[in-house]
Amino acid sequence: MTPTSIPEPIEILLVEDNEPDVLLTLEAFEDARVPNRLHVARDGVEAMRFLRGEGEHSGAPRPDVILMDINMPRKTGLEVLEELKADPDLRSIPVVMLTTSQADDDVRASYERHASGYVVKPVGFENFLGAMRAFEAFWLTFVRFPPRLP
Repeated sequence: MTPTSIPEPIEILLVEDNEPDVLLTLEAFEDARVPNRLHVARDGVEAMRFLRGEGEHSGAPRPDVILMDINMPRKTGLEVLEELKADPDLRSIPVVMLTTSQADDDVRASYERHASGYVVKPVGFENFLGAMRAFEAFWLTFVRFPPRLP
């Protein structure tokens, strides 16, 4: 990338079943300094369909990073994390768990399944917005992602 070129947007997959949290996250990333495209999967089954480009997600872009809740219907975030880290085509995608759970067992289980990070969702709009800005500052500004596959 040259100093005058515009960077390609970073592809983010948010896996979240709580609509208010989806809306807060969308709002937080709208004002991001780094161009991004935020895609939403409402549960773990939909997340895996998105990641594999199945059904309505045919042609979906490969995310550069995934933000994922743990407690979801149909398939939990831990189940999705285990499944995608076992898949050679998907395992290099960084996954940050974004959840209300502060349970040590959930933290341990996430890292045992190779989560790249674990963030407890802050309570309140301003605190949540601050956490998303911190995520943006680190993950979207400083982190270098694996090259995209053709």
